Amino acid sequence: MATPRIEITLGDITTEDVDAVVNAANSSLLGGGGVDGAIHAAAGPDLLAECRRVRASDYPDGLPTGRAVITGAGRMPARHVVHTVGPNRHAGQTDPALLESCFRESLQVADEAGCRSVAFPAISAGVYGWDVHEVARVAVRTVQAASCENVDLVRFVLFDKRSEDAFQLALG
Repeated sequence: MATPRIEITLGDITTEDVDAVVNAANSSLLGGGGVDGAIHAAAGPDLLAECRRVRASDYPDGLPTGRAVITGAGRMPARHVVHTVGPNRHAGQTDPALLESCFRESLQVADEAGCRSVAFPAISAGVYGWDVHEVARVAVRTVQAASCENVDLVRFVLFDKRSEDAFQLALG
């Protein structure tokens, strides 16, 4: 068991050649905007079909905030997509423990699936209204506290320079 190495990069998470890409999903798991929409578009129809099966069998009421579930990655270079529902600050979900749970559970699900490398976005820093600096602090702290059997690399893939800078600052 070891703590994964952390990398931070500016880029498009859908093109990352890693074992698992984390999707900042909505509870329906059926696609949406932002990272969620980009991942569904890049992965193609197989991802949507698999998400529908997960909903029907395991989460008929939707994936709860802070939880994570893994699927295949369709046409993306990654082998898996780990879907997690971040807290929505605009809906009153302001507890950092919910955000921490997204990162911790996603990492755990990927580790249990045998993934060695995982790419994360800045979960909840977009339309869900969380400050990117707070997201970065929670994300980095959570990964630094993790002990994984398989995951040895966590890459935070950020879509803009401000987010990248926030994560670099949190990493120290």
